[in-house]
Amino acid sequence: MFKPMAMVVGALGAVTLATLAWQAGPARSTPDSGGRTVDQPGSRPDKIVLSDAEWRARLSPEEYRVVREKGTEPAFTGRYWDHHAAGTYRCVACGQELFSSDSKFDSGTGWPSFCAPAAPGKVATEEDSSFLMRRTEVLCSRCNAHLGHLFPDGPAPTGLRYCINSAALAFEARENAAKDAKPAPGRGADAGDTDRADAPPPVPGSRQR
Repeated sequence: MFKPMAMVVGALGAVTLATLAWQAGPARSTPDSGGRTVDQPGSRPDKIVLSDAEWRARLSPEEYRVVREKGTEPAFTGRYWDHHAAGTYRCVACGQELFSSDSKFDSGTGWPSFCAPAAPGKVATEEDSSFLMRRTEVLCSRCNAHLGHLFPDGPAPTGLRYCINSAALAFEARENAAKDAKPAPGRGADAGDTDRADAPPPVPGSRQR
């Protein structure tokens, strides 16, 4: 008698747990140990999650080093640090729109710099304590690609400087760009300067990267 009763109770318990799981629905965003919001399966349909092998096949070695291994390209070497064409800068890993040329300015650091993302929600940030420094890391909100770092020393109106690796970006020219092209807002060096491939690296203690 007791054995059949135990089987019935066990079956009812399994049904109850399954019902509760169905009612709860898919997992949602939860904070990780570092305080950053992590998207769990089902919380964002367009979230891109690939295996390490898939990322390596999609990206060049330098792009992979920067966006997946959180690397940094040397100053004054990237393809966009002195780039002034009108258009959109997208994530090299997933193609999401990140920054507009309208917010790009010459920071004098040797890396592409922007005062704001193209739109809210396009980039994510989290605290970065690597190399015994406290910085704010900038990531693509769609694929978590490492883009660069954020500093509070940019121009008006935001006062922010998104210091981004060229290797993390793919540029898309704006139609009729030749008609509305304008010099990039200058800070430090003249925005109209030609390539400075022989420029010295930033002086230690000056502006951070």
